[in-house]
Amino acid sequence: MAGMIINAALLMATAAVCSPASLREEMKSVALQAGGRVGSAAMLVETGELVSWNGAQQFPMQSVYKLPIAMAVLQLADAGRYRLDQEIRLEEKDLVPAGVHSPIRDKYPHGGANMTLRELLRAMVAESDGTASDVLLGLLGPKIVTAFLRALGVKGLMIAASEKEMARSEDVQYRNWATPDSTVELLRLLQQGRGLSKASREMLLGWMTETETGPRRIKGLLPTGIRVAHKTGTSNTVNGMTSATNDVGLIILPDGRHLAIAVFVSDSIADESVREGAIAKIARAAWDCWTGRER
Repeated sequence: MAGMIINAALLMATAAVCSPASLREEMKSVALQAGGRVGSAAMLVETGELVSWNGAQQFPMQSVYKLPIAMAVLQLADAGRYRLDQEIRLEEKDLVPAGVHSPIRDKYPHGGANMTLRELLRAMVAESDGTASDVLLGLLGPKIVTAFLRALGVKGLMIAASEKEMARSEDVQYRNWATPDSTVELLRLLQQGRGLSKASREMLLGWMTETETGPRRIKGLLPTGIRVAHKTGTSNTVNGMTSATNDVGLIILPDGRHLAIAVFVSDSIADESVREGAIAKIARAAWDCWTGRER
């Protein structure tokens, strides 16, 4: 009995280390230093506990929108509408313009390549390839992707424009928007396997874990070796302002639970190190909160 009392006391002490209110205040404090508008949300997947700052506001997603596109394509593949091994012919007209990240365009500057649906999905998620994204979004159409989200019960994300369209005007990127709260809800549903087969879910999470972009964002201040499945999004900097510096993802905690986190830094006049640092600080604060570390 004495041992049980001691263990209970330890659990109460750990729970008291970080409260939702204190984490929210830390999110707010970091946001005020980011030189722009910041929205963040963190959710413990297993319990649904949510802490957010500006969580209901809309932020431009940039390449974060490739995550719901991938989920929608994979769901249709699960349903038999597409095959992951089916080949799609890429022509020069399919390539995104210079200035949009695309290893596929760099490798095949005049098109003329056949790629499987699986290869395009991996390129879009793990490498954030703009050509792969536009081909896959064109395969479904923005309305189908948005309808997929609504069917899941996710209302705070909107898919409306392609990479080519965003490249034509800086204002277009604001048509692809998300709220932090809805983004972590989408991540929670992904972790729980909602809407996708087990094989598709594991494949997508694997690609997100392979993601090489944004190493100084969510992963920037976390302990070495922690697994993070994430998707970044970044706009150009125009006249000293960067419209979007984002990272969203799932972190595996030491006890096996999962932390969904989304941080959007919008319309910031700060340099990249400050913007990425804000994301890293908020991710670390959430990590510390749910692992019981003192702040």
